[in-house]
Amino acid sequence: MANLSQPEATNLAAGQNPPPEQQLQDRLDDHAFSFSPITLKKLPHLSDYLQDLRPAGPNPLDHNPFFHPSDGFYVNTSDIVLRQVACRLSPSGTIASPSHHLAYIRAGPRKQIFFDHCATRAAIVTCGGLCPGMNTVIRELVVGLWDLYGVRQIYGIKAGYRGFYSIHPIELNPKMVHNWHRRGGTVLETSRGGFDLTKIVDAIENHGFNQVYIIGGDGTMRGAVKIFEEVRRRKLKVGVTGIPKTVDNDVGIIDRSFGFQTAVEMAEQAIHAAHVEAESAVNGIGLVKLMGRSTGHIALHATLSSRDVDCCLIPETEFYLEGKGGLLEFLEQRLKERGHAVVVVAEGAGQDLIPRTTAQKEERDESGNMVFLDVGAWLKTELKKWWDREHPHELFTVKYIDPTYMIRAVPANATDNLYCTLVAHSAIHGLMAGYSGFVTGPINANHAYIPLADVAQARNEVNIKDHKWEWVRSITNQPDFVKSKQNSA
Repeated sequence: MANLSQPEATNLAAGQNPPPEQQLQDRLDDHAFSFSPITLKKLPHLSDYLQDLRPAGPNPLDHNPFFHPSDGFYVNTSDIVLRQVACRLSPSGTIASPSHHLAYIRAGPRKQIFFDHCATRAAIVTCGGLCPGMNTVIRELVVGLWDLYGVRQIYGIKAGYRGFYSIHPIELNPKMVHNWHRRGGTVLETSRGGFDLTKIVDAIENHGFNQVYIIGGDGTMRGAVKIFEEVRRRKLKVGVTGIPKTVDNDVGIIDRSFGFQTAVEMAEQAIHAAHVEAESAVNGIGLVKLMGRSTGHIALHATLSSRDVDCCLIPETEFYLEGKGGLLEFLEQRLKERGHAVVVVAEGAGQDLIPRTTAQKEERDESGNMVFLDVGAWLKTELKKWWDREHPHELFTVKYIDPTYMIRAVPANATDNLYCTLVAHSAIHGLMAGYSGFVTGPINANHAYIPLADVAQARNEVNIKDHKWEWVRSITNQPDFVKSKQNSA
């Protein structure tokens, strides 16, 4: 038995209960703790509305010369992935928060499949903006369907959603897509908008497609939900899956989306260039605008990776220019101390500070998103105005770098290429198993199938109360603008 400290011995002698921490430790030592029931998110299956659906047969991987299925190779319905793996136990030994009890069906090959390879006609479409890794996902879908399941009817839909009903599909095969992973952008071409649900599902039905792979961002995923629901309403034997694509990493539930690691790597190069420019000038400021409409993940991670940033501005937290504790006061002090500064701003930050005309307030892009004004160009102008006003006869330079289209257009790096392969193969395994209306992605590093509707509604924003944002502020030494504003009010 472990020796008790004097306070603990006194408590026990007096008949008092030990502290809650000690009670919990005693339970852990005795293995006397329990988990509340786990809620498994139901995943749509074709058999939900096709009552006569039967398996097409055993998985062809049984006879694939490169695979040797053994016990545990095939995934079954009892294999799940927990939404949260880190949690806090209450003194009674139970998990208090119900959010920790969600689970999803694990991704991977199933022993029985519901599509015969000879009758499978797969369609692949890319929508929205560019992102590193799009061509890798296309390539791995084609090669995976061809080599793993023997599918020979694979088609690419050009120009996004509108391509379903306006452009003839192109046939794809492994030889054609062999080197696509080395190319940036999407060979299938993409576009925003063009979503006409009736025309799209009519085209899917007329072309005889029974598997549809949709690659795109949050707006694309919302469209995929509608396609799945319309397919289900018509009782078509068509599997629909979404593969999240967003450089911003703003898709919720999953750990990250493909292309994000490459984007951070390229963003760090832009920050390095801005630092060199700022350091080489008298009173030089390097200003870098990075992608991130509603989330600042790229700016945050690139700042942490670089360690040359003096101030990181993201959409999740406010900032202000003038007055005590504002950005201008901070930069003035930084220039006095070091003679230069580097500012990183996400594109969605500070949008409420930029003056807008009535027309600009109403303007939307083809995906329905509010058109953002260029916060980088605005901030550069404001910095110059400030310096001319406060230091009219002193040298000052602002070098503004916007690497947005350079980052979007590059091929995926090694990490993202590996990720793209896993997510593509997981999507194939899911559709072949008869599941539909799902997204595949990693949750706590384990790939899972998540209902499309859940992903379309979830957001992945930077938690400014998290230790990672505090780490950013400790590296940059930037002020807490929210707290500074409250103190000065």
